[in-house]
Amino acid sequence: LRSKLSPTFTSGKMKFMFPTVVQVANELVKAFAQIVEKNSKVEIRDIVSRYTTDVIGSCAFGLECNSLSDAQAKFHVMSKRALLENHLGNFGVAFRFSFPKLAMRLRMRDTVHEIEDFFMGIVKATVKYREENQVKRNDFMNLLLELKNNKVMKSDTGEDFTNLSLKEIAAQAFIFLVAGSDTSSTTMSFALYELALNEDIQEKARREVERVLELHNQEFSYECMSELKYLEQVIQETLRLYCPLPALNRVALEDYVVPGHPNFVIKKDMPVIIPAISIHRDEKYFPNPEKFNPENFSAEQVALRDSVLYLPFGEGPRNCIGSRFGKMQILIGLALLLKNFKFSVCEDTLIPMKYDKENFMVTPDGNLYLKATKV
Repeated sequence: LRSKLSPTFTSGKMKFMFPTVVQVANELVKAFAQIVEKNSKVEIRDIVSRYTTDVIGSCAFGLECNSLSDAQAKFHVMSKRALLENHLGNFGVAFRFSFPKLAMRLRMRDTVHEIEDFFMGIVKATVKYREENQVKRNDFMNLLLELKNNKVMKSDTGEDFTNLSLKEIAAQAFIFLVAGSDTSSTTMSFALYELALNEDIQEKARREVERVLELHNQEFSYECMSELKYLEQVIQETLRLYCPLPALNRVALEDYVVPGHPNFVIKKDMPVIIPAISIHRDEKYFPNPEKFNPENFSAEQVALRDSVLYLPFGEGPRNCIGSRFGKMQILIGLALLLKNFKFSVCEDTLIPMKYDKENFMVTPDGNLYLKATKV
């Protein structure tokens, strides 16, 4: 299935979905402005989670979710439940990660039936409506429908793929939501937090956004993204310091002798846990690793490091296929927020950062408040 979906995340397909993301990001700016007019103290996690929910709802499910205008919108509420409620509890999740094959044989499932039925119903209705009315949109759902209807799609390597079932469409749209919503919104929250703590970095990023938009007549075009190099460094540094998944689970494909240690052999089929966040915070690879420093990702510094020392999306053939989309929605959201608002800490800002110890992901413990004022 991964091979079928890889073509939907090529750079060409990202350009296809770009206008949809920008449209939602403009709604984020409007919603943010309404909040700031009433109170300069903003709970960041909630508003950016509604942004990523609307982006993925629009791109993956083909819906106008309206989470930014209504915090109690049904899609947003069910999305939060999908991320927070678990049929098995934390022990069950740990069991599935540790023994995936056994969990499949035991037919263990995470998702609550009501949540699964809700999203399956949305996909069925969307597919039916689009096929009957020949509707096309610049979104992920449209690309999935093309695969379902036997349209040949090429991957980055030139391979041809086709055929996708309705169940596979529903499953992939749901995975898109679960994997892409919370990770992206949390990264945006941490980025804004660090920019509020480091106002010199924030100002440098804002000046870059203003300069790039001026070159493009104040229109945020697809070409703008490649020119926002410093903001890209800000995002990369955020992902280094606050890697969403602190560890990666892999399985050895063959026996592997650890170089320089012949007595240590990773046997074929042995589970391997890669401590990504520990690598990211190792001073051997990143000087002064606890300090937020976007210069860690300047072209010169990146060239000095092995690529496997930076693993927010994994590495190799099993890396996150949605990383391009995730980075795109984060970059667009941050760029438009920085263009319109200045961020600083307030009396309720978490300093130092505290983490939710019950979450498998790296997330703040509780709300994340910042002061925001119009530029």
